[in-house]
Amino acid sequence: MNHIRKEKIKEIGIDLLADIFAGFLIAIGVYNLASLAQFPMSGISGVALIFYQLFGLPIGTMTIVLNIPIVLLTWRTLGRTFFLKSVKTMAISSFIMDVIAPLLPMFEGDRMLSALCCGVLTGAGYALIFMRDSSTGGSDFIVLAVRAKRPHLSIGTITFIMDLFIIAAGTALVSQDFESMIYGLIIAFLAATVTDKIMYGSHQGKVALVVTDHAEEICTSIDETFDRGSTILKGIGSYTHKEKGVVMCACNTKQMYGLRRLIKKVDPKSFLVIMDSSDVVGEGFQEE
Repeated sequence: MNHIRKEKIKEIGIDLLADIFAGFLIAIGVYNLASLAQFPMSGISGVALIFYQLFGLPIGTMTIVLNIPIVLLTWRTLGRTFFLKSVKTMAISSFIMDVIAPLLPMFEGDRMLSALCCGVLTGAGYALIFMRDSSTGGSDFIVLAVRAKRPHLSIGTITFIMDLFIIAAGTALVSQDFESMIYGLIIAFLAATVTDKIMYGSHQGKVALVVTDHAEEICTSIDETFDRGSTILKGIGSYTHKEKGVVMCACNTKQMYGLRRLIKKVDPKSFLVIMDSSDVVGEGFQEE
């Protein structure tokens, strides 16, 4: 019982540290880098930034206000635990945005450098929050609700598509400057890319599917050459109705070129499909 309690306390502590660190990254990106340059930002924080630039309303406070209807509509889909963790994250990030970030210096340098740093910092912050099974609410709730319905879509992709509309609105209402819209798109793209890379990039790989009459030979060659395991699946040709072996092998990107040559050497008539894999979990890759 004590062990379970210690693990729970440890998990809560890690969650708090992640929220604080991620909150600083997001606050610096949005308040100290984007607000002065009048970049149109994405997400609910981007909508809150519009209110800040037009009326001077606090970004963090407006983020919470705008989140209320979204939370009411999506909390059942995302679950009670996720909802409570997200409320905690939202409160911490909003406090840092309104209280701590204004105490830090505002960046007044090159706009492109500001946009690049903003995209990287906010993307890293959101990735840390998502990896702790939490969110900053708002568009995060919408993104994760969509992903719950469409799990084949990555978080970064959903976010980028949705953010296009918010960026366009921010440009029209605040800067009315096409160049600012381009900077906003750069920020959104960078943030989405960094989010995906941090969450999945370190474990990206390739998956090869080989339809062949020499499955055993191919598996042996892969094992001897690359020290990679593989799996033989049973398949039936739709035209010939003959049984075929289907070899499935996951490997890193660097090994795939050599693997492809090896397969064609063992069986020149094999049918080979190579796919990207955003996350590979298991022996030889990421361990749970």
